[in-house]
Amino acid sequence: MKAADQFHVGIVVHDLAEARERLTALFGYEWAPEAGGVQPVLLADGPATVDLLCQYSRSVPRVELVRSVPGRAIWQPADSGVHHVGYWSDDVRADSDALVAQGYQREVAGTLPDGTPYWAYHRPASGGPRIELVSRALQPSMERLWS
Repeated sequence: MKAADQFHVGIVVHDLAEARERLTALFGYEWAPEAGGVQPVLLADGPATVDLLCQYSRSVPRVELVRSVPGRAIWQPADSGVHHVGYWSDDVRADSDALVAQGYQREVAGTLPDGTPYWAYHRPASGGPRIELVSRALQPSMERLWS
């Protein structure tokens, strides 16, 4: 992983529309369409299905708003405001294992039908924002969404 691979800051919010409108009024952000839906994930305690909804800014520096998920502590607003910092990854599994070796707890991974992770959240033991790894294979489709 490299600093240059950082591409967004994620903020979990209860109300996407309110947060989007507030950030637009404050900073002039423009937004891509909402994206997401029900998807399989691998949590620390096993597989689950979660309805995730997010919205990325078209403006840079890029912000991702993530709708909170009731009953799932991992998708609740962070005290600091910043929930995670997202990085492109050429190999989510290997980069995820490297973060675990550095003391970052793997909290959740989005998985393909064959079990391959294509994104993952990691929480530092010392607190602070999570690190999200996102497969670089998703970069072209996400850039189309932002344009």
